[in-house]
Amino acid sequence: MTQGSASLDDIKRQYLKQIHTTACLANGGSARRLADLYAPEVAWHGCHPFNDLAGTSAVDAGVFAPLLRAFPDLRQRTDIVMSGHFKSGDWVATTGHFVGLFSDDFLGIPASRRPAWLRFGAFERIENGRVHDAYWILDLPGLMMQSGVWPLSASLGVERISPAPETQDGLALSPRNEAESEKSLKLVEAMIAGLMQYDRTALASMGMRRFWTPDFHWYGPAAIGTMRGHEDYERGHQGPFLHAFPDRVGGDHKCRIGDGAYVASTGWPSIRATHNGGGWLGLAPTGRRISMRVMDFWRRGDDLLEENWVFIDLIDL
Repeated sequence: MTQGSASLDDIKRQYLKQIHTTACLANGGSARRLADLYAPEVAWHGCHPFNDLAGTSAVDAGVFAPLLRAFPDLRQRTDIVMSGHFKSGDWVATTGHFVGLFSDDFLGIPASRRPAWLRFGAFERIENGRVHDAYWILDLPGLMMQSGVWPLSASLGVERISPAPETQDGLALSPRNEAESEKSLKLVEAMIAGLMQYDRTALASMGMRRFWTPDFHWYGPAAIGTMRGHEDYERGHQGPFLHAFPDRVGGDHKCRIGDGAYVASTGWPSIRATHNGGGWLGLAPTGRRISMRVMDFWRRGDDLLEENWVFIDLIDL
């Protein structure tokens, strides 16, 4: 499916149908799932330690087959699915959880022998009915925490399973509203521009209260956690983060799309900075230049942002 041969609504519905019919990966195994979704030559970019993989065989052997061995009863529970056109491609962005009994070790993380929730974020470019480019982050620190082996400091936020949208409309299959999609996208882009106005002294210099409801929810990656409202967010994430990385800059976005009330964006990496401040995740400053692979999913209310699901490839960092 390309932009000229299928609408973005059609692309989203077909993608959602495919992931729902393969929601139990054990039915036919992961190789069958990949054949349903991916072009044979897919370029797959994942969080560390997966990183860059070429072709469905490599993706199956490197990611999904080991995941199935660790979770033989694995299910995919998708909370948000969106579509949009970015630069020269049609994209689908999804987030939710892989859920199952953690029965065998995964990437050296010891099996808990208990139910586990592994949060995922994915951005995939669709062409002729198949995914040709993919960017994935699995929230591996969250799985490590569930097994009791996270080696760094405790979160400043609350560690809970990130919920589906409060409005329960994340699987947005109604006809695409271009005006609402553009309104959401412009709000997020203005908010991101505000973030770049940080004067390295006062958090208020970014003017974030112009873009968020007073009691918004920010669902951060494991090891950072969930915050609610401006003061809690500034205490638990924004303040410590900007203290650790005061010169951070953004860019290199692979996809940024709006779909109704939702916006999704990923950069690979989208943040570059110098680790000059201490305390973040319990780490002393290293003075090193770093980069961050990041994914965000936002939900707009009427005129302000109300929810934000955030992924950072912390293992790579």
